[in-house]
Amino acid sequence: MHAMLPLLIETEFPPIRRGRLETLQVNMGYLCNQSCLHCHVNAGPRRTEIMTDRTIEDVLEYLSVSGVSSLDLTGGAPELNPGFRYLVRKASELGVHVIDRCNLTVLQEQGQTDLPEFLCDHRVEITASLPCYLEENVDRQRGSGVFNASIDALRKLNSLGYGEDPDLLLNLVFNPQGPELPPDQAMLEQQYKSYLAEQYEIRFNRLFALVNMPIQRFGSTLVSRGEFSSYMELLKNSHCPDNLGSVMCCSLISIDWQGFVYDCDFNQMLDISLAVNGMQRPHIRDITGMNLEGSSIAVASHCYGCTAGQGSGCGGALDHSRSE
Repeated sequence: MHAMLPLLIETEFPPIRRGRLETLQVNMGYLCNQSCLHCHVNAGPRRTEIMTDRTIEDVLEYLSVSGVSSLDLTGGAPELNPGFRYLVRKASELGVHVIDRCNLTVLQEQGQTDLPEFLCDHRVEITASLPCYLEENVDRQRGSGVFNASIDALRKLNSLGYGEDPDLLLNLVFNPQGPELPPDQAMLEQQYKSYLAEQYEIRFNRLFALVNMPIQRFGSTLVSRGEFSSYMELLKNSHCPDNLGSVMCCSLISIDWQGFVYDCDFNQMLDISLAVNGMQRPHIRDITGMNLEGSSIAVASHCYGCTAGQGSGCGGALDHSRSE
């Protein structure tokens, strides 16, 4: 795999600072039951990196004193971490809203068939990857049979009230098939909702249209195909300054499976650590009780992926006036 940071570190991306911290995003490990081309984590079934019980306790300690309102769990497939359910239970007891970034097919893995009920019982918001509403496109990007398995999982979640009960939010995530920006989010959401309802009787709340970031597996593939420079040019030329105040790192920090702290999940994958109080590589234990509001955010050229066009973040488009 090509090293991406040397291609991104020199940048003209404007400086930004963090506002009030609202979300702690936690990568519970790179183990995943799938291996997708667009994955910026390079996750897969053979990855062994996984968060330990000690680090999970560090996360809970941070939640208990930080005032953060949301815990955003990601991976890999975060549900494959043995401590996933413990963390969800304890965070819920603290009154923290939990989001599970789920690939849907994990719900059918051995030992996970009761996971939908668990998520429902704890009112966990599910943000599920479904990169297209057409079977052929999904299977091409994520593997044969993934689409039908995803539909089965969505039907199970619907049967529990997800996508209909206001306390059981079910969001879907779209990624483009290649090096292009996603289409208008609101328009695409209506297409998803109409097609999935008519063909499969599937209901969901929101669609998040995300830009493919030029890092890790996707970025390396672009380099190998000779498409990296043109994709970066697209992102830079599509930069919208109005999106700067809404990028996810303004209200979020990201924790890797070892507990080290980053400004966002993408910086984590590039090993660009959070810069605070002169610390070289801060751990979550080092910042517990610290106020990060106003601190500078480390940027590189991949950041254009979050401000291009309608913008892109963990919650999809940033500039909703351009997608509604």
